Amino acid sequence: MRMYESYYDADLEYLYTMPPKKKGKGNTKKEKSKKSTPEKDDGVAEKYRRSALDVAVLKEHLALRSSVARQATVVRDDLKCQIRDLEQVLSQDRSDMKDITADLNRQYRSMETDLQTKVNRLEVSVDLLETQLAECQVQFKSERERREKTEAEKDAIISDLQSKLDRMESECEKILHGCLDSLLSHLAETRLQWEEQSTVLHQEVKDMLSDFGINPLHI
Repeated sequence: MRMYESYYDADLEYLYTMPPKKKGKGNTKKEKSKKSTPEKDDGVAEKYRRSALDVAVLKEHLALRSSVARQATVVRDDLKCQIRDLEQVLSQDRSDMKDITADLNRQYRSMETDLQTKVNRLEVSVDLLETQLAECQVQFKSERERREKTEAEKDAIISDLQSKLDRMESECEKILHGCLDSLLSHLAETRLQWEEQSTVLHQEVKDMLSDFGINPLHI
């Protein structure tokens, strides 16, 4: 509208500054009659000429204004159509944006819910694994202590049995040596007794043979 107002002001300035249009034959007759009129009619003729000029200017002004108004109406209608189209596009874009935002929010909430579920499940798994790890560590420690205790007890038993075995071996060796010594001594005594008895018996036999007149050397 400002562009058309500038055009309108320029046309008004041009109309006021342009020279008056030349009249036809009727004007020449009036000019001839004016030349024949007295000088007191010059002022009226001048006023008439100015009035006619003003009327022409006003007509030009009205025509220009009508043209500007028509152009402004066309431009306004065109702008209204463009604005209406832009509003429809904007409304559609807003609707699409709203749908997209709602869908993105839904996807975000769904992903957030899934992620939170996974996090909760992982936290439960971690707690369970930590509990199992703690139990395994306690069991391992208890088993290790029990094994160490068992090995210590076994070593103590082995050491005690080895000590008893060593003592028994020493005692058995002593007993064996004592038995052998006693047996040897007993055998020696028995041998002496047998030798003595055999000597006596041998002598008795010799005496009996001698009594019967038999020489034992001849037997």
